[in-house]
Amino acid sequence: MKLNKVLTYTGIVALLCYSVVIAQKSQHHKSSKIEIIGKVHFPISGNSLAQDQFNRGMALLHSFWYEEAGKTFASITNMDPSCAMAYWGLATSYYHPLWEPPDAATLKKGWEAIQQAKSIGTKTDRERDYFEAIEAFYKDADKLDHRTRALAYEKALEQLYLLYPDDQEAAVLYALELVATALPTDKSYTNQKKASDILNKVLKDQPDHPGVAHYIIHSNDYPALASRGLDAARKYSKIAPSVPHALHMPSHIFTRLGLWDESIESNRASETAAKNYAAQNFKDTTWDQELHAKDYLMYAYLQRGEDNKAKGVQDELMKIKVSKPENLVASYALATIPARYAVERRKWSEAASLTLYPNDFAWTRFPFPLAIHYFARVLGATRNGDTTGVEAYVGKIASFRAMLIEKKQNYWADQVEILHREAAAWLAYTQGKKADAISLMRSAVELEDSTEKHPITPGPIVPAHELMGELLLELNQPAEALREFETSLQSSPNRFNGLYSAARAAKLMGNNDQAKTYFEKLVELCKQADGDRNELKEAKEFLAGK
Repeated sequence: MKLNKVLTYTGIVALLCYSVVIAQKSQHHKSSKIEIIGKVHFPISGNSLAQDQFNRGMALLHSFWYEEAGKTFASITNMDPSCAMAYWGLATSYYHPLWEPPDAATLKKGWEAIQQAKSIGTKTDRERDYFEAIEAFYKDADKLDHRTRALAYEKALEQLYLLYPDDQEAAVLYALELVATALPTDKSYTNQKKASDILNKVLKDQPDHPGVAHYIIHSNDYPALASRGLDAARKYSKIAPSVPHALHMPSHIFTRLGLWDESIESNRASETAAKNYAAQNFKDTTWDQELHAKDYLMYAYLQRGEDNKAKGVQDELMKIKVSKPENLVASYALATIPARYAVERRKWSEAASLTLYPNDFAWTRFPFPLAIHYFARVLGATRNGDTTGVEAYVGKIASFRAMLIEKKQNYWADQVEILHREAAAWLAYTQGKKADAISLMRSAVELEDSTEKHPITPGPIVPAHELMGELLLELNQPAEALREFETSLQSSPNRFNGLYSAARAAKLMGNNDQAKTYFEKLVELCKQADGDRNELKEAKEFLAGK
């Protein structure tokens, strides 16, 4: 990057420091509703209308509302054709750092936006440097893999961040890319901690910046760090309540900490906002952001034993005809919500007979959600004594891993490998191979411990340590099982089945005091339960001394 001449950036900010209009007529809702999306200050060369719209586009971009951000940047090309930075905004909106890598067609659109800007010409060295940064991601996309280009973009943003120390937008964008390029196997969380430190410094000057709160949440969306993101989680939805994703995003931290009440509130609000957006923009179609909220909502309801409310989520899902777009977020939610509903309630016949819906969805494009579907069927078939079914589903899961390896999607291949080892462990168990079952499940635990979940998921269908505990209980090893359940609860606090199984293991050991502690936590957690789970009945009977 040719980062040579630093402008007197503070002076520019003083002259051009516009903010997104917090109370303005909502353009994307096409109504008179007041739009509240946070404040962003990103000075550019352009007329005042272009500047205001650019700030709006950046606020939407920082809340991952890429569709509306793209529309906003496109509108600037009409109101100020000489504004090259509008094309930078477009190119940036096509790259979703924490979601799926862009496909070839999207990469082409991003590259074309950069070339269009070059034909217009940037007005300042700073603007040129921003273009050269995003160009690092799109350049040679036909030759270089996604991660190589993402790392090149991260390094380019780092140079921007260092060269323009007063440019807090460079800091925020750099922090996001640090999170995006963090290795899932790095348990020191080097990138994430660095990103969080950068963002907290910006927070002091810009408390209403949507990207700051949003990315603090993402940089702390890990069991070991989650408490550091709680303040941001509780503020973000108030900073940008007009954005469906901003309403959902706090639940990432709430889920990590087992704060189910807050997670439910967050995702109900997001679900409603997403439905409204879809109704006004693509009729009779379900937006992927609604599905994403539904998955987290289902997960939270099930942990509190609110099975009737969970059934409401499931029933709505079964009415969906078309989802937009057909991407990993949508496919994951569509496959996982029914799986969670059956498995968390221990309805093994339901789990064994799960079907994929909608049946005309492009399922073959998404091996990981398919693996989850068949893994849930493994759990059901195992409890039903269907060894033949278990064996068939284990083979299916192995084939999905092979597909991901062929696509060079190594992270997802590893996630499927965890499921494959767990499934193979249950197969060994059904075949009477107890030592093999323990060895396979232990290897699944070790692999899951070595990596991290992806932002699309609130967590695995069943944590590996919890599954290890379940297997050990089946093998009449309650003391060893209890250790696994307690380890699982450290990273997945307030899980219904984690608490119940820990109590059951303690009870089988004859440790009634410890069983009482876990049963009390379970009953307290499920004060608003509306289902009829036998596990909750058992807990109440135990505490009543029956």
